[in-house]
Amino acid sequence: MLRINWDNLRKSHETPWLILDLVMLGLLLVNLAWLLFDALYGTAVIHQQLENLLPGFTGTYDPIHKNFILVDLVFIAIFFVEFCFRWVVSVVRKEHLRWYFFPFLHWYDIVGLIPLGATRIFRFLRIFSILHRLHKFDIIDLNRTAIFRFFRFYYDVFVEELSDRIVVKVLSDAQKDISAGSPLVDDITRQVLAPRRPVLTEWVAGVLNHFGQSISDGHYGEAIREHVRRSVGKAVKSNEQVSTLHYIPVVGKTIESTLESAVTDIVTASIINLLSDIDARKIDHFVEAGLHDYTPVTDDLDKEVLGVINECLELVKAHVAQQRWKTELAEKNRPVPDAGIENQTKGPLE
Repeated sequence: MLRINWDNLRKSHETPWLILDLVMLGLLLVNLAWLLFDALYGTAVIHQQLENLLPGFTGTYDPIHKNFILVDLVFIAIFFVEFCFRWVVSVVRKEHLRWYFFPFLHWYDIVGLIPLGATRIFRFLRIFSILHRLHKFDIIDLNRTAIFRFFRFYYDVFVEELSDRIVVKVLSDAQKDISAGSPLVDDITRQVLAPRRPVLTEWVAGVLNHFGQSISDGHYGEAIREHVRRSVGKAVKSNEQVSTLHYIPVVGKTIESTLESAVTDIVTASIINLLSDIDARKIDHFVEAGLHDYTPVTDDLDKEVLGVINECLELVKAHVAQQRWKTELAEKNRPVPDAGIENQTKGPLE
């Protein structure tokens, strides 16, 4: 049931507007009812029935029916004055970015002022605009009305079905273009990655420099140095020439340990210098010169990349095609179990 929240009405200071809306709503209902009656009065069946039942009424109403456009113009004049008044108030309140936005946003009011049969139907929209304004200020709550929930649900169903089919159609067309041999990978490389190459090389250089600084740090670089120490130690011990040093009496193991430590420091320092000295220009030069003669089997790579893209699109289509409104409808129609029945079915030890 539709109820008015009087507390929110007082806080919003919309009481004068509510009174104006109710007055205009009453005039609008009278005008629409009169329009419907006059249209029915113009039919031969209704006119004949009224002549038989109320002969005096038809004689009085015939002049009004013939000049009903003048009666409608009185209502139109009232609606037009009220529209201009709201326009002025909206400009004073600065409700819109431009003063001329108001008539564009309330176009249905202007169209409804045209005294034609096809345009008078737009006066019905004034009722919805009044309800929407009251709902916006939390003066009334349309969500509690069964009619609003009914139309809201089927509106969401319509929008979901329409948008899902459009998205699935777009994705299917994209899959057809990819399957037909669309040079997607080449376009990504040429149009997306190539213009951003300076930024990418700068980023890679910054990451490598940061790694070099981290290795040189005594605390954060200990893991790298330990790994280098183990690798060098393994390489030194597996080397036949170096492994003969431990046969030297007294100093053999000392020389081998010193050599291992020296090589570890040299390799670690070389890695630090390499990572610290590298910059974006060197990386860019490496990409141009180092990969210049590299010719991999690009067809297999393209197929794999396009296959991944196609599978991703299939997953997106499957997710979009899910009719979530059916799930919501099933949850709404699911019967709620009675707590008393559940307690009766439980055993004494449960």
